[in-house]
Amino acid sequence: MKETAIKSFFALGTEIEIELLLDEKSESQALEDLQQLETFYRKKEKIFNRFDSQSEISKFNSNLGKFLPASSDMLFLANDFLERHAQSQGYLEPRILEVLESVGYDRNFGEIVGRQKNPRTDFDFSKDLAQDLVIAGEMLKFQKKMDFAGLAKGYIVDGAVSFLRKRGWQNFFVDSGGDVYAGGLNLQGKNWEVEIEGIDSDKFFLDISNKAIATSGITRRRWWSGKEKFHHLINPKRPNKFSFDLKSVTLVESQCRLADFWAKVLFLRGFESGLELAEKNHLSAIFLDSLGNFYPTEAAKKFYVKS
Repeated sequence: MKETAIKSFFALGTEIEIELLLDEKSESQALEDLQQLETFYRKKEKIFNRFDSQSEISKFNSNLGKFLPASSDMLFLANDFLERHAQSQGYLEPRILEVLESVGYDRNFGEIVGRQKNPRTDFDFSKDLAQDLVIAGEMLKFQKKMDFAGLAKGYIVDGAVSFLRKRGWQNFFVDSGGDVYAGGLNLQGKNWEVEIEGIDSDKFFLDISNKAIATSGITRRRWWSGKEKFHHLINPKRPNKFSFDLKSVTLVESQCRLADFWAKVLFLRGFESGLELAEKNHLSAIFLDSLGNFYPTEAAKKFYVKS
């Protein structure tokens, strides 16, 4: 009978769970590799966690206007944000950290509920991102505070998948708080069945193998401050308006970082514009509106299955 080795731990502000099928390797190797993966997540957290004053990104945010040496991870995502910012026509925006802090999201999410803040209204993201996120060789300079969370978790999941592949694992499942990669097949020798966030799994689920899934939505991170309601998905085109028309957008992609990117961009564009863009680019996307209605793109229909 096939068995699995599973490891769960808390990192990146969420629960991480990794499952390996033991028909390929020994249990001892599985336990060793799972421990290495936890260490891997801890190291990446020390780079990208904006709530840790000693993290690498916090050091850049505390030294605005100064060039500092950057790790290969920071340089990779800085370059990626510059490229994806242009590709998304400005919807993927790392400078929205100022907006998040102004509405109370300046600490771990569990600590912000009920905090009274006075949101600013003077945000302007029309300036070229390359003027505020400056790369010179292995040096990096922030002119404004940045948050790389929009791509960082997917990037880390992709790194974990790469590690598992190099170690010879083919059948595995990585879940980083909704950022998922399903490798190979499950215990029953079938594709992995993954719930679509916000949709009852008794109705529909995703049927995938060697694919990544990411969801951008407001069901987990929304809060009240005084009489106003906020969420963490800031639209840089309208940074002071918090839309609740969509609950989530879920993407199936080859890499988790790409799924993260498209899920955020499509959500921020709104239902009609997002759906049109998704169909134009043949993206596998599922839109969930505020009433609980869901709308898969044509490309997504090959992945979702009725229970």
